[in-house]
Amino acid sequence: MGNEAKEREDLDLRAILQKSEAQTDFPDVPLDEFTPPTYAEWKAACEALLKGAPFDKKMYTKTYEGITFEPMYTRAGTEEILPKHSYPGMFDFLRGTRPNGYIEKPWGIAQACDETLPEETNELLLHEAEKGSTIYHLRLDTATLQNRDAKDASKVGDVGCSVTTTEDMHTVLNGLRLDRRPFYVYAGASALPMLALTAAAVRANGMDTKKLSGLIGADPLGELMANGTLYAPIATLYDEMAACARWAGKHAPQLCTVFVRSDALSRGGANDVQEVASALATGVAYIRAMMERGLTIDEAAQQIFFGFSMGANFFLQVAKLRAVRPIWAQIVRAFGGGEEAQRIHIHARPALFFKTVYDPYVNMLRNTTEIFSGVVGGIDSFENAPFDEPIRKGDEFSRRIARNVQIMLQEEFGLLQPIDPAGGSWAVESLTKEIGEKIWAEFQAIEGKGGMMQALKDGYIQSCVEKTLQERFKNLELRRDRIVGNNMYPNMAEKRLDPRPEDTKALRAKRNEEVQAYLADIDAPQKAACMTALRKAGAGEVAEAAIAAASSGATLAELRAALSDGTGEAECVAAIRPHRWSERYEALRMTTEAYRATHDGDNVRIFLANMGPIPQHKARADFSASFLQVGAFDVLTNEGFKETDEAAAAARDSHADAVVICSTDATYPDLVPELAPKLRAALPSATIYLAGAAPKDLEQAYREAGVDDFISVRANCYKILRFLQDKKGMIQ
Repeated sequence: MGNEAKEREDLDLRAILQKSEAQTDFPDVPLDEFTPPTYAEWKAACEALLKGAPFDKKMYTKTYEGITFEPMYTRAGTEEILPKHSYPGMFDFLRGTRPNGYIEKPWGIAQACDETLPEETNELLLHEAEKGSTIYHLRLDTATLQNRDAKDASKVGDVGCSVTTTEDMHTVLNGLRLDRRPFYVYAGASALPMLALTAAAVRANGMDTKKLSGLIGADPLGELMANGTLYAPIATLYDEMAACARWAGKHAPQLCTVFVRSDALSRGGANDVQEVASALATGVAYIRAMMERGLTIDEAAQQIFFGFSMGANFFLQVAKLRAVRPIWAQIVRAFGGGEEAQRIHIHARPALFFKTVYDPYVNMLRNTTEIFSGVVGGIDSFENAPFDEPIRKGDEFSRRIARNVQIMLQEEFGLLQPIDPAGGSWAVESLTKEIGEKIWAEFQAIEGKGGMMQALKDGYIQSCVEKTLQERFKNLELRRDRIVGNNMYPNMAEKRLDPRPEDTKALRAKRNEEVQAYLADIDAPQKAACMTALRKAGAGEVAEAAIAAASSGATLAELRAALSDGTGEAECVAAIRPHRWSERYEALRMTTEAYRATHDGDNVRIFLANMGPIPQHKARADFSASFLQVGAFDVLTNEGFKETDEAAAAARDSHADAVVICSTDATYPDLVPELAPKLRAALPSATIYLAGAAPKDLEQAYREAGVDDFISVRANCYKILRFLQDKKGMIQ
């Protein structure tokens, strides 16, 4: 932000505050027609509606962060923490880093462009800008992120664009108005090679790099968490980080070169406290590294972007974004940083962990709530993922939906104002305070272990994330956590989306041909001289030397080889492997589908022994059918049987692999001892279930009659489905 714009914002805010403080005469608004209920009266009304269910168990919600949502937040309980003297853009930035919020400058729409070929990615970047994106956002493939040339890529273009040479970057940037729109690209463990290719291409186009804005960002600790190792020692990567920051400060002051991303943590299943605290600890590690290499705290802190994943719990997402701003300001202030350096820059995206392969259109709804929480929490830019992200790269339809959600929120739903819409909310302010305290405590715990790098080496971060992941999986097994279309409400008529796999072999051949054609036309002696100069360059010269080498024709891998020459072995830690919350249920369903495809449509067959008239058995029959269809099993329904002999005969004729007795608790004591043995005789190898949780005094009697297990809200859905698949021979 320029000084003139900053002064204008401050003057506007001062005028607003002076006017507010001068107003003392407020109209009287009588509320005599309402009788305010007491909390005790409200609680009594709730208990009546709960019909005997315990209030404390039903009305309080525990989260993975160790926070308990209260059923109601009141002013009396939050009076002391309301931000009565805190304003947006001031003090600790709790209420936002800009006094005017989004009114003068909306959050940036940064839709990622990830086509494999540079020319196709360029077309997509131009298309996105034309259709409403306000940031050019380039996503790179795995080989590029790891500084390998296209010819050495195992899957060229797997998750993004393949970039090997300055010519590739020139193609990507062709026609982009980089003097008018920010440019974002995550560069992996080091920004230097990608910065060199970008700067070389920009200069070749005759543009001054000082007009370049946005982010060419590195996150070596994030890459270490995700992959378990790096292509260079962390000290070397910190040297390159400092070199990039120093170069940007002089030659591209509107460009940042450090991008602390929480992706590895979020995809590993981390809770919000773990995600944010680890990101803050990573940011501190980078500040220390850059300051040790000669940068000031202001120079170092202002180079850092933070990237957070927006998760499924709406209010916690709002609270964590509001909480992280004052914590980061406090950290930078403790290093001696000024007010500008204390302003955190937050980029966000929907958490891939919470997206599904089955019923993927629900991902649109998930993404929308996650954008909403990010906007209310005060993000600076947002990348909305296409709904089919877990399956394939987006197409025109899925990208348009993703982009237009943001445009609609800005243009149609009025989310550009008010400033800090959550400010003063009793619930949000309480959650902000609570999650802020937990983030700070976890950050201190990481620092107490020697910082982020040492905490990773010791396995502390990994073990914490793994513990949370297993808690999530356990709750999903028991369906305490519900995934629409997966462990709840499966769509049995669903046809899976075509993953549209690319011909990676052909693409790699094409990319190799393009690179070789470019290299055949370079000045080899000049390139050799530039590479020698790069190897010998000092800390203050290495960035310009890398740009010169890229301009002379050096490839990405050649730049990496020169930068890493003689630097020694890279560190290794246990990686945080990526997951999605629905993956195990998806694997169950895919197992069933694969078996059916290779066994002439055969499947696990479930016979519902519905006893009595429809009103008597319907509720449990419907529950059991939905429960078992999660595994894509064939559930054989009926309108009910009057006699146990009739039910047993129908079960025998069904040749089912399992039977579920469905009726009521009142009928079970007489029904089960009579029916279960008949079912066992009719289908000796079948598994017999009883719908509903048996009372403790009757469970043993039911089991002795022939019931193997019980299907109820307390049953482990995943284990029951897995057992039936294994018994059928589906699991090899």
